[in-house]
Amino acid sequence: MAAGMDFSSHKSLLMILFGFLGLFSFTVEAATKKYQFDIQVKNVSRLCHAKPIVTVNGRFPGPTIYVREGDRVQVNVTNHAKYNMSIHWHGIKQYRNGWADGPAYITQCPIQTGSSYTYDFNVTGQRGTLWWHAHILWLRATVYGAVVIMPKPGTPFPFPQPAREFEILLGEWWHNDVEAVETQGNQMGLPPNMSDAHTINGKPGPLFPCSEKHTYAMEVEQGKTYLLRIINAALDDELFFAIAGHNMTVVEVDAVYTKPFTTQAILIAPGQTTNVLVKANQLAGRYFVATRTFMDAPIPVDNKSATAIFQYKGIPNTVLPILPSLPAANDTRFALSYNKKLRSLNSPLYPANVPLQVDRNLFYTIGLAKNSCPTCVNGTRLLASLNNVSFVMPQTALLQAHYFNIKGVYRTDFPDKPSTTFNYTGAPLTANLGTLTGTRISKVPFNSTVELVLQDTNLLTVESHPFHLHGYNFFVVGTGIGNFDPAKDPAKYNLVDPIERNTVGVPTGGWTAIRFRADNPGVWFMHCHLELHTGWGLKTAFLVEDGPGQDQSVVPPPKDLPTC
Repeated sequence: MAAGMDFSSHKSLLMILFGFLGLFSFTVEAATKKYQFDIQVKNVSRLCHAKPIVTVNGRFPGPTIYVREGDRVQVNVTNHAKYNMSIHWHGIKQYRNGWADGPAYITQCPIQTGSSYTYDFNVTGQRGTLWWHAHILWLRATVYGAVVIMPKPGTPFPFPQPAREFEILLGEWWHNDVEAVETQGNQMGLPPNMSDAHTINGKPGPLFPCSEKHTYAMEVEQGKTYLLRIINAALDDELFFAIAGHNMTVVEVDAVYTKPFTTQAILIAPGQTTNVLVKANQLAGRYFVATRTFMDAPIPVDNKSATAIFQYKGIPNTVLPILPSLPAANDTRFALSYNKKLRSLNSPLYPANVPLQVDRNLFYTIGLAKNSCPTCVNGTRLLASLNNVSFVMPQTALLQAHYFNIKGVYRTDFPDKPSTTFNYTGAPLTANLGTLTGTRISKVPFNSTVELVLQDTNLLTVESHPFHLHGYNFFVVGTGIGNFDPAKDPAKYNLVDPIERNTVGVPTGGWTAIRFRADNPGVWFMHCHLELHTGWGLKTAFLVEDGPGQDQSVVPPPKDLPTC
């Protein structure tokens, strides 16, 4: 498109032109998809109680971004709310373009009240289900939505074409203002109050009071197959998901095709996405879809089930739905078995390019601790750490500090391994190992290969942790319960078709090994996707250096980049 050309004024002409070209060829030039996100407060009623929430365009959940692989996306975000705002495009690789990634104080300063910022990025080499969400404070409790990336024109799915698709966003709901809940927890030095309900597409379902009209329903036809694009947008809960009487075939996770397998339930951690095929092949009726928390550690959680309805066409609403049988809330065996079944498709079209040689071995321990806090309830404040370092958020965005060579914002001496070796998953340890705090990150040479082992520990308690790496997918080459054994465990790695994803669960009292090639220059956040733990400091970042080539360095920042 010519420089300075007004896209909207030529939209109709372009659509006609693209349609005409499509009659003869599928090699259509990638489109530019433009969206306007107005951050605004709206009163929303759930569970017999109304409250103001932060939304995009007054919608909860927010609008879906629809694109094709190869498209350019421009989302102008205008902030009308009282909170600072930033939007993260979860799973979009943002090659060389961390300016569009979105985490506040990592790649950008937040968008202040009354200001705007345009996220401008390309969707390259990705197709499937991802999502977007606020990446500041706890605002993603209500500020989130789906990203649906269709394959290039003429490229079929590597599974049967569904009759229809449904986006399913799993979330949490609090009676009280979420930011007030977070603030109260921080002031007390304790975990904030858990959510009052889970939701499916913003609705808790009829098992909750005042929720008959707040129930999501999918209408299906006998004999047809449907694609469900499932996203866990919950702040703090891993979730089971099932449909009464119906099996699901998993075909994709985190926008990466998988070897298909059939299951009665799925497990999905915060930040993850899963695509499943469901065939409407049961007796015509109404069937509950349900989601409930998985937690196999002694930690209190919101264990109430949210429900939606899978309803066959022609069946009246008076027919009572059937409830699915979900795994037990602490079913570790199901969780481990389910994750073991996830394998990359690894076909000629969609290969699993697993790094076989490793340039840098990293070993990060995950720990909880208590630090002194005279004003807190028990005289202590909970915090979380990697390798005994609890991350402190900077006041200047890390990527800006790196790009403009601003000194004193961060240090690049994050330890490759813990300073103290101990029996990580043995008896519970209540001693504080002297947790350090600081804005410390790891510097990684361009195009080097990295293996990172994430090890859960019993510092205060063991717990499952879903870790998300911005700017990259990675291969989950190994996982296990107990302490990682560097002498024996690597021999058991799957280096042929391991699952490739952007968010992975570290099992309770166990470890997970991932590999990736550092071919995306910039500063990339890595953090636990339990919002509670992120706030406590369970996070760090990788500074991937520029490469020598012309297209191997961070692109210049946009002119409207927010300032701190």
